[in-house]
Amino acid sequence: MPRPDGRAPDQLRSIVLERAANPYAEGSCLTRFGETLVLCTASVSETVPGWRRGRGMGWLTAEYAMLPRATSQRTPRERRGPGGRTSEIQRLIGRSLRGALASFAFGERTIHIDCDVLQADGGTRTAAITGAAVALADACAWIERTHGVPNPFGRLVAAVSVGIVGGEPLLDLCYEEDRDADVDANIVVLEPDRYVEVQGTGEGGTFGRDELDRLLALADRGIRELFTAQKKTLLGEAVSGKQDGSP
Repeated sequence: MPRPDGRAPDQLRSIVLERAANPYAEGSCLTRFGETLVLCTASVSETVPGWRRGRGMGWLTAEYAMLPRATSQRTPRERRGPGGRTSEIQRLIGRSLRGALASFAFGERTIHIDCDVLQADGGTRTAAITGAAVALADACAWIERTHGVPNPFGRLVAAVSVGIVGGEPLLDLCYEEDRDADVDANIVVLEPDRYVEVQGTGEGGTFGRDELDRLLALADRGIRELFTAQKKTLLGEAVSGKQDGSP
């Protein structure tokens, strides 16, 4: 069955990573996965949560939000605090980015990761994690330059969705595919091959170990391409265009 955008089953959507998209933040990346667009910023504040004070150690926290018209219908703002889905995604982003740190020994400072979805077409959390890793790398370099402490950034982290739609395993689902998926999963990996999270659900049925293995193999392929895109961005190379799915 052809995919809505004509991609091969093992092909990522068009990936664009625009580094330093926000001139005010210590680190930022405007991230596009196909028609999904997320602004990721990393801000550094000279304070830590109360439970962290007095230890001389820093912290990292994350927030996620979807703009009211990021989807086809307007969604009201969450003025009374994050809902269940938002809280789940925030925790996932925080865990993933904390895993990317080599150390919290950067003084009593907090790195605030903010991921704001400007336009949603599936995979908002995976785009957020992938772009936020670029923003975090730049924020950590800023901490090193301005405060004279060792750079706390350890390694890249990236995420991608996979799923089974119409009996076929697919990489990097758009909204239409995610909506119709029998099985969908979000995979988060620390470079080169350490899993942070494997979130998999049988939405329309169960799945076997062989199908899970096929999904993980697809995800590993996509994650390798995302690591390459992140590295090019951090080296100052523009990253744009449809990924060809080559190994």
